[in-house]
Amino acid sequence: MGQQILGRKQKISNDAWLKAMEQIEDIVPKQELDERVRQTIKDIKATTGGKKAAVAWSGGKDSLVLADVCRQAGVEDSVLVVSNLEYKAFTDWVDANKPPKLEIINTGQDLEWLVKHPQMLFPQDSSTAAQWFHIVQHRGQAKYYKEHDLNMLLLGRRRADGNYVGKGSNIYTDGKGVTRFSPLADWSHEEVLAYIHYYHLAVPPIYDWKNGYLCGTHPWAARQWTGSIENGWKEIYDIDRSIVEEAAEKIQSAEAFLESLK
Repeated sequence: MGQQILGRKQKISNDAWLKAMEQIEDIVPKQELDERVRQTIKDIKATTGGKKAAVAWSGGKDSLVLADVCRQAGVEDSVLVVSNLEYKAFTDWVDANKPPKLEIINTGQDLEWLVKHPQMLFPQDSSTAAQWFHIVQHRGQAKYYKEHDLNMLLLGRRRADGNYVGKGSNIYTDGKGVTRFSPLADWSHEEVLAYIHYYHLAVPPIYDWKNGYLCGTHPWAARQWTGSIENGWKEIYDIDRSIVEEAAEKIQSAEAFLESLK
């Protein structure tokens, strides 16, 4: 579907994402995208028919597209899982742009938790970043799944991102009995960008920040691609200095960063 100028997510620069968005009408014609959307809606209806399903909504580009396509397929319930380590600009954006039937679950990680788990600050490897996903997203999603007696949860996971979506299909059930269905599994990066463009979806401010497309939505403490703890604090400071100032009361590296500015 359309051209594919972006490779695997881990090797795409933020500038390449921005350039692709600027050229998106030349890369993915709307007629081709609409056919992809039609097929995806058909797949969602066939897979969720007669079942209790909801969307895992993060506010990130993939989940925004997924939720809008799911709405057209009749799946409107959704869940957002957060912690107490979110950017205020992001939570304000969520308040203004959340889907009508969104439920928010807070898994409670805060500065006190971060002090006790210092290895989780600004992950410098993929395994630590994955731990964040399990601690926050998976835990909150499992809670929502059980409380609402769901049959499946729909995610915006895609193979082009290197995400696991199931063996030989785009659906799987994990060890805790949560069935996850990824309707966008075979969508390209370019198709996701094209949907956002053609259908005028509002995206969170994260995509305007440094490495926005690389980092995606995340608790500020889970910010990746910083290169070092010190640089992590610098990037957070440039986004929202109040986060660093509050953290400096409990975390020595944040205090040291502020001292270095004097």
